[in-house]
Amino acid sequence: MQTKGINHLALVCRDMAETVDFYTGALGMPLVKTVALPDGGQHFFFDCGGGALLAFFWWPDSPAAAPGIASVADFPAKPKSAVGSMNHVAFHMDEDQLEPSIARLKAAGVHVSAPVVVNHDDSPAGVARERHEGVWIRSVYFRDPNGIMLEFAATLRDFHAGDVAHAPARAVERA
Repeated sequence: MQTKGINHLALVCRDMAETVDFYTGALGMPLVKTVALPDGGQHFFFDCGGGALLAFFWWPDSPAAAPGIASVADFPAKPKSAVGSMNHVAFHMDEDQLEPSIARLKAAGVHVSAPVVVNHDDSPAGVARERHEGVWIRSVYFRDPNGIMLEFAATLRDFHAGDVAHAPARAVERA
């Protein structure tokens, strides 16, 4: 079996019109397909680049959002979410587009997390204040109107064998 990448990621929104406004307006992602569901819901698809789609379901009776459980409460202060939840969606972006994207988000009234650009490196903290040659990805984090954590990510180098340096952890049985 060989996959070719992500076809689409399907999320749930609280208001489809608000979601369409955000993704087409603030992020510039074209709405490419809409589906009316037989139960009164909707399923809409946005082109997020590179042949991938971001999709949203909407139902009039969806359960309320659960920040800190089903989604990230705040990044980077409270980055955890529950097992089986989606933590965040990262969109690939060239590094020279990070700063202009921040300006566009702020102009659209979107809150951008602080620090504004996160320099991920292999230090014990996992992040650096300044960009240096050990930084492997730079990120900008923000939320959509549904509270979904989103990221613009600029990967700065190819991965190599040394990037897989940690044994996978095992869960401990809870009492």
